[in-house]
Amino acid sequence: MEKIERLIKQEKREYFEHFFALLTEYNAKYNLTSITEEKDVYYKHFLDSALGADLFKQNAKVAEIGSGAGFPSLVLKILRPDLQFDLFESVGKKCEFLSVVVEKLDLKNVNIYNLRAEVCAKDEKFREKYEHATARAVARMNVLCEYCLPFVKVGGTFIAYKSGDLTELGEAKNACKILGGREEKFLSYSLPENYGDRTLAVVKKILKTPPKYPRGQGKERKNPL
Repeated sequence: MEKIERLIKQEKREYFEHFFALLTEYNAKYNLTSITEEKDVYYKHFLDSALGADLFKQNAKVAEIGSGAGFPSLVLKILRPDLQFDLFESVGKKCEFLSVVVEKLDLKNVNIYNLRAEVCAKDEKFREKYEHATARAVARMNVLCEYCLPFVKVGGTFIAYKSGDLTELGEAKNACKILGGREEKFLSYSLPENYGDRTLAVVKKILKTPPKYPRGQGKERKNPL
């Protein structure tokens, strides 16, 4: 964690200062996040997003589902320029903000799609084309698996950023199995200065996802696997 803090505060400081300034500017009109104090953003968004950086393969192609304000994707991209990202976000204003950050910070190989993940996951252009999929603060783990695992190649991983409550991770075992995944590991950590407990859940894709998933029309949330 000390190495990552050093990267954010020193080596990549200008990037994160610029990112914070843009977040503050656009949050007033786009309502991107309720976390607005600089220290809170640093720990709860920047540092939390950064802690998964070593879980992604070199030069990997990554799908992020429900990108919001770019956490963890744009933080990871700043720290890992080798990664290629496709960001899937259904809210147009959030996509506009993501585009501004990508342009202003001159981040290469980042594509932004103003589309619903459950639609894109059925498209051959995107389905099972990624070494990794990731998501943060989008839905419970059993729901996220149905949104995210269809994007992942066999042999790749779905990396979920979750709270320190492991209950929902246990709930997701059935979903993982149905969708071709296998829970590989849970990495738990505590953010500094009592900013909370967090977990990175890593799900390995071991089989192709059956064609009928994701089900769409809100069924993922209404009736989780």
